[in-house]
Amino acid sequence: MSARIIAACDGSSRGNPGPAAWAWVIADAEGNPERWEAGPLGTATNNVGELTALKRLLESVGSEVPLEVRMDSQYAMKAVTEWLPGWKRKGWKTASGSPVANRELVQDIDELLADRDVEFVYVPAHRQDGDHLNAIADQAASDAATSQQAAGTALGQSDMPVPDAARATPSRARAGSAKPAKKTAAKRASGGGAPTLKAKFPGRCPCGKPYAAGTTITKLDQGWGHPECRTAAE
Repeated sequence: MSARIIAACDGSSRGNPGPAAWAWVIADAEGNPERWEAGPLGTATNNVGELTALKRLLESVGSEVPLEVRMDSQYAMKAVTEWLPGWKRKGWKTASGSPVANRELVQDIDELLADRDVEFVYVPAHRQDGDHLNAIADQAASDAATSQQAAGTALGQSDMPVPDAARATPSRARAGSAKPAKKTAAKRASGGGAPTLKAKFPGRCPCGKPYAAGTTITKLDQGWGHPECRTAAE
């Protein structure tokens, strides 16, 4: 059996929706970035960027190769490991009867995950003690969202430098020991309404993405965050 490949993927949207992009990075046996790719999406949401990044990563790795995927998006991870079976049973409807958002992307990823060994690992975003590969994917997606240009060694640009992970980490991030990553096997399981309010202070949604003061937020299972992250789980 092939050794497990370690990879990370991320999406970016400047405006949500706004200029968006996706990116992935694959590590070598020593954990250093070996191959990466980023691509533009035009105008799209963060969630579309995150799901597209996962789809493109899975397409770039042979289905026979065991894979560990590190992500800072709980939405994208849970969509394809926990909520998807329930959506299928309900005819691609949420618990509230609404159509599942980003259905085509989720279906594509579901097909790519079939009969392959994939382990998902949640890693917090934008931390000085965070995951190095995820920070690279984060910055690559951010750069592509700004430039709306594809980039990466996977495109034959062998001399293309790896994006600087340090630029993806805000200076306000707290230094310290990294928390253990939360691992979720790529299995299928099923995914309530809550009032919304305007955030008094900046914060970070459990999906890993930040929100600004004045943003509409709602109570999620793991704290306050984006209303769409709750809607996606229903």
